[in-house]
Amino acid sequence: MRIGVLCSGNGSNFENIVKGCPEHDVVIMIHNKKECGAVKRAERLSIPHARIKSKDENDIIKMLRAWRVDLVVLAGWMRVVTPKLIAAYPNKIINIHPSLLPKYKGLNAVQQALDSDDSITGCTVHYVTEELDSGEIISQSCVPICPKDTIDTLTHRVQQAEHHLLPNVINFAVLQ
Repeated sequence: MRIGVLCSGNGSNFENIVKGCPEHDVVIMIHNKKECGAVKRAERLSIPHARIKSKDENDIIKMLRAWRVDLVVLAGWMRVVTPKLIAAYPNKIINIHPSLLPKYKGLNAVQQALDSDDSITGCTVHYVTEELDSGEIISQSCVPICPKDTIDTLTHRVQQAEHHLLPNVINFAVLQ
């Protein structure tokens, strides 16, 4: 399977996909920010990458098609995708979200979980649809919320869960 990864951040999930999915081929990483940590990871891992603004979805689609991508993975892509991208890759776009969906959709999900009375949070891999963080859930991983947790400690544990969950979903649950 040929994978295209869309990133906005430091790229830890991107790197975990590359390393954790050896039977699949990450062929392109697209980032939308000038200062994106994922770029250094892509260069170190010899993965082609391109910076394309989020609003330029026609260019994103052209790039994904040029690389003959089978699966699009949003790994820290901090933008809502439009119906145009979803239509170009129906049921072939997945996202990792830092909550146990359907709870805490959108931004600041870890803070929302920390502020709640919940004893657990976690992360979810789901198919991307036009409604934000509402596509079919593929898999989830739970993370306990500890009494002394801070946003940093809980975020770190949720990210560790993401690093295991996302490659597992790609290897065993998606488009096999």
